[in-house]
Amino acid sequence: MEWFTAPDYWLSRLVFQRALAVIYLVGFLSAALQFRALIGSRGMLPVPGYVRHVPMRRAPSIFQLHYSDRFFACCAWAGAVLSAALVGGAADRLPLWTAMLWWAVLWALYLSIVNVGQTWYAFGWESLLLEAGFLAIFLGNERTAPPVLVLWLLRWLLFRVEFGAGLIKIRGDECWRRLTCLYFHHETQPMPGPLSWFFHHLPGPLHRAEAAANHVTQLVVPVLLFAPRPVASAAAGAIVLTQLWLVLSGNFSWLNWLTIALALSAIDGSLVTGPHPLPAPPLWYAVVVIAVTVMVLVLSYHPVRNLLSRRQAMNRSFDPLHLVNTYGAFGTVGRVRFEVVVEGTDEPVLRPGTVWREYAFHGKPGDIRRLPRQFAPYHLRLDWLMWFAALSPAYARPWFGAFVERLLDNDRDTLRLLRSNPFPDAPPVFVRARLYHYEFTSWRQLRATGAWWQRRYLRDFLPPSRLSTTDISAERV
Repeated sequence: MEWFTAPDYWLSRLVFQRALAVIYLVGFLSAALQFRALIGSRGMLPVPGYVRHVPMRRAPSIFQLHYSDRFFACCAWAGAVLSAALVGGAADRLPLWTAMLWWAVLWALYLSIVNVGQTWYAFGWESLLLEAGFLAIFLGNERTAPPVLVLWLLRWLLFRVEFGAGLIKIRGDECWRRLTCLYFHHETQPMPGPLSWFFHHLPGPLHRAEAAANHVTQLVVPVLLFAPRPVASAAAGAIVLTQLWLVLSGNFSWLNWLTIALALSAIDGSLVTGPHPLPAPPLWYAVVVIAVTVMVLVLSYHPVRNLLSRRQAMNRSFDPLHLVNTYGAFGTVGRVRFEVVVEGTDEPVLRPGTVWREYAFHGKPGDIRRLPRQFAPYHLRLDWLMWFAALSPAYARPWFGAFVERLLDNDRDTLRLLRSNPFPDAPPVFVRARLYHYEFTSWRQLRATGAWWQRRYLRDFLPPSRLSTTDISAERV
């Protein structure tokens, strides 16, 4: 069965598996450190209430069988420990079937979290991690050479990630066709990074070159992944370079890093290390891999149909196990940045001179003199949802009222999601939210004021509210 294995790709497999384990580790840490305020028993969107209305067949999860905050924490921390051990290469020291089981446990744990995570986990990179994690189960370890079929399935996944993102741009916002989207993107993206201000101020022709290069990398280069080795390796290398550019320009959780890991799996490792003989695979393993390959190809029907559709959807799963999905990003690009600023006061009576103090978030813009920080691949879920809330109160309606209630109660778990609490001694009496227009300052303004942002008040997002209010909800802006 020489056709079944690709020994030259042993290093590519090793790098991909280690990188995937790191991303799993980040994902489980993000879940363990944030879940209580988001989906815990007293969270903004509690898991117990969700599983009462959503059956197992629609959202397979061990938390459908039992949920408690302690049990969830144990699962998340267990996932983190197992991921850390894989980073250290533990699976390569085990029999093949045991290593596969280890990867399968990680996938099942993270699937269980995503399927009860509701809007906090409704991001394309969650499905991407699950799909890549499922394929990793069948990649094997040092007890056998990498299976060719799974390596091709990883390329098929990488192709859909890139090609889907390219198509959604060409079919979507007109500015992508005019090569002008990057005049705005670096400023209006969900969570700018420390270099985003500088990227925004690049010359216009360079922004147009960025957009053109993006189209080439996402619409032409992915096709070359299926070419012979030297060409495929070069195509994967180009994708890696493009993704590193995106890493520098913003915070997109682990989307870019996982795409890089997938691309590295397509690079011929023998170019670096030379031959590396490995044992032939057992028959049962070959049978399992062939069966999984057939299954993935069958499940690819709906994603391919979506790619070919003029009404292409992005970041959609077609099965509750997230086995084969469709991807895409920034089909439209905002021209203006809005931010919801949350403030509180401890004064019992509101008057024109009432002093309001602002809650500071870790990642989303707030203080105009604070340079945006780098958090990716870690995912600040509340900060991301606040960006969506600023686009439309409809995105915030399920959870924003509960968020405000917890601020009025100085809820410890919720406050841990924030950078600072302006009311450390006693909870505020009133909390309000206001909508601002944010934009990057110019070079001259930065030198004169030290401010990275300038902002202008637009209107109330939520009027002053207190715990005695019967209905705290984000009003329509």
